[in-house]
Amino acid sequence: MVSASDVKTLRERSGAGMMDCKKALQEANGDMEKASELLREKGLAAAVKKAGRIAAEGVVGSYIHMGGKIGVLVEVNCETDFVAKTDAFQAFVKDVAMHIAAANPMYVSEDEIDPAVLEKEKEILTAQALNEGKPANVVDKMVEGRIKKFKKEICLLDQPFVKDPDKTVQQLVNDQVATIGEKISIRRFTRYEMGEGLEKRQDDFQKEVMEQAGL
Repeated sequence: MVSASDVKTLRERSGAGMMDCKKALQEANGDMEKASELLREKGLAAAVKKAGRIAAEGVVGSYIHMGGKIGVLVEVNCETDFVAKTDAFQAFVKDVAMHIAAANPMYVSEDEIDPAVLEKEKEILTAQALNEGKPANVVDKMVEGRIKKFKKEICLLDQPFVKDPDKTVQQLVNDQVATIGEKISIRRFTRYEMGEGLEKRQDDFQKEVMEQAGL
């Protein structure tokens, strides 16, 4: 027998509908973890089914962090304007923008990575492996593994979600697809960090030191 409190707990944890949570708990014989996993699997299946649909609506969300030191703009698409205006979708977009501010990804997904970036990273990793004294015959395998790790680190969808590191951003998207019932895609983003790429003028640096010293 599945209790109402267990259904409520699973719903709060997964964001899925009440009936879906009840069915998952029944299928899992009341096991909360197994029920959560079942909902995730169903969410992934739903996401695959919806992948071919057109998602041309959505919003451009923003997030400003650290007193204006970091700012993010992100475009997240869905299928209908109705869903785009819901609190759930708006909150999801806000979470994605906040994650980008914190995790600083370079690309949305692996297929966007500039081949030149990968080639440069491969050169650096190869040199590191050789400098570590690794035999030449194992360097290639080491570099291959490190490149895979590097790609996951710089791609938004592969990163662990900052508010729940047990799931990736892609899994977060899949969960939203299962909950909302529409195709959702993170199309693009821009992250700004105050002073990034600029050298501060000497007089600005001196001013900061004086202010910190209380002069």
